[in-house]
Amino acid sequence: MIRERFAPSPTGLLHLGHGFSALTAFEAARCAGGEFLLRIEDIDRGRCRVEYEQAIYKDLKWLGISWNEPVMRQSDRMPAYNAALAQLAKLNLTYACCCTRKDIAAALSAPQEGGDPVAGPDGTVYPGTCRQRNRMAATNAIRLNMRKAVDHLGGVENLSYFEQDQGKTYLDPEMLIQSCGDIVLARKDIGTSYHLAVVVDDAAQEITHVTRGMDMAPATPIHRLLQALLGLPTPIYRHHRLIRDDAGKRLAKRHDAMALGKYRDEGKTPQDIRNMVGL
Repeated sequence: MIRERFAPSPTGLLHLGHGFSALTAFEAARCAGGEFLLRIEDIDRGRCRVEYEQAIYKDLKWLGISWNEPVMRQSDRMPAYNAALAQLAKLNLTYACCCTRKDIAAALSAPQEGGDPVAGPDGTVYPGTCRQRNRMAATNAIRLNMRKAVDHLGGVENLSYFEQDQGKTYLDPEMLIQSCGDIVLARKDIGTSYHLAVVVDDAAQEITHVTRGMDMAPATPIHRLLQALLGLPTPIYRHHRLIRDDAGKRLAKRHDAMALGKYRDEGKTPQDIRNMVGL
């Protein structure tokens, strides 16, 4: 059975782009006779707000979207993330990182033999400062040693995932190493990371199809790699077009003028929202 999901973070109000993504996933599941699930990605406790979570439920119901209960909340799932992190540590694929953002910025601003810093899915690719450190230091993060991970799998040339309507996409091992780098698996203040949590949760909810924006496409090779390392199934991915503002910029939660709740308060209907996003 097809299982789609929508997984917002309650760090702001849902905007038109969120509505488009949720409706796309919901209707794909409904048309296939499948199930639609909701997950609240609230691991960043410093930024998440109860009022934003309540607004998510209200906005989705207003759009005519329903979901299977209970709703999964990431803040309840730290034991699952810890178990996955321990599994990767047992494979000797992780290391502690004591770098602060200031340390990383300083390292990246220093002259580099390999050229300019590379932009990856999480920002500028980490320069690997802590990879060989043995001294004791306060740990700010746990990172995945990407080269070791690729080697552990015997190279990733045979790892692939299906992109809806595009077919099979194969992973490039050097791209993962050079363009993604040693990604963060757990932050000190959160205990996990988006990449680790989303992979573990998609498996736990038995998600078969992941629908999300094109801005998330660069993270998909990372997620496929983690699925292989953890022995988890791989969903089919659909990376849809982005809804943009009048200046052509993709929407963010700071775009309160395009919040779904604001349109509802102005008297717009769910069909109006569908028309606005081209559904």
